[in-house]
Order: sequence, then structure tokens, then C-alpha cells
Amino acid sequence: MALTLRSIFICTLLTILFPNQTKAQATGNAIKASIGFGSSSSYYIENYGSQDEIDVMGGGLYFQGEYIIGIKSWLSLRPYAGAIFTSVDKNQNLQNQPQYKVTTNAFLLGGKLRLCAPIPWVAPFIEGGIGTSIGKFETITPAVNFNKSDILLHIPFNVGLAIGRRNNFEIAVSGYFHPAAKQSSGVFAVGYTFPLD
Repeated sequence: MALTLRSIFICTLLTILFPNQTKAQATGNAIKASIGFGSSSSYYIENYGSQDEIDVMGGGLYFQGEYIIGIKSWLSLRPYAGAIFTSVDKNQNLQNQPQYKVTTNAFLLGGKLRLCAPIPWVAPFIEGGIGTSIGKFETITPAVNFNKSDILLHIPFNVGLAIGRRNNFEIAVSGYFHPAAKQSSGVFAVGYTFPLD
């Protein structure tokens, strides 16, 4: 416990004494490109823990681009555009039974706000925002039957690490929640930031 408090005190003291040396992200404008693995799942766990548990998750490709407006070294606005394409393998053993699945094939547009710890080389961050998804959503489970091509609201939430000398590389876990489709998309992605200023 004493070691943890000492570490927190030292980091806080160094941040106060050397504010110009502690930059989590560059102020100014930049562009970030990300690619990764995306998966779609239902809000509801179907028969969790029983032998009849149903695996309805879809998996696939995710990519996104962001325009970064750096306000402070620890705060930025991030309008984004991206896409997620997930699908489910068909189970050939289930003849004449319903094929339950959760898939998302959509373009993502929106804006996020990032709070980033001003730590050199490894800067943890958290992001949240609001956006819209344009595409096809399928949530077909015993509890939900949603199958539409539509424009839906989504809520993005991300946590990750900005790493490197200038924190240009990123590793993040993201969630895009689609309340109308009763599904969420989870993403593991890597990204690189290209400064414009």
C-alpha cells in the first residue's frame, strides 16, 4: 500500500513540476487509422451456463479513421468514420431448426471525447461519445427478433493505451452499443496517429 501511494505521489509531483514534459497526446490536429477484430453479441445471454447455451456471436473485420482535434495534452475531440462487418458460421448440425445469430454490417459515424493520462511512453485513455450506424443489423435469438437495414444510434466507449515516444501507436478495446437492435459490438484494435501540425 505504501509503495502504491509513493508511486502516485511521485507521478503527481513530476506532472506538476514538469508539465511540458508530460504530454499524453499532441495538441493540434492529427489523423488516426485503426484496424482490428470486431464481434457482435446480444444484450441478453441465452441460457448461460446450461447445456442448451446458444452461441450467437458474430466475428469479423473492423476499421476506423478519426480526425483528432487536440485541445489539451490530456483532452481531445474526435469525429470518426469507420465500419464493422461481422458474420456467424452456419451450424450444419442444426437441420430444420432456427439459426440464431447476431451480426452487424454497418458504417459508423460520430464523435468522441478522449481523456488521456499525461504519461510519456505509455498513456492510458478513456473515450466516450455518440454516433450513428448505417447498415444491416441482425439480432435473432430466442428472446429477440430484430432484422433490419436501418440508421441506428450507437454509443461508443473505448479504453486503451497510447504507446511510443510520442504516443502515436494505440492498443484499444472498444464497445459500440446499439440499443434499438439490442446488440453490442466489441472491438480489439490497433491504430497509428499521423500528426498534421
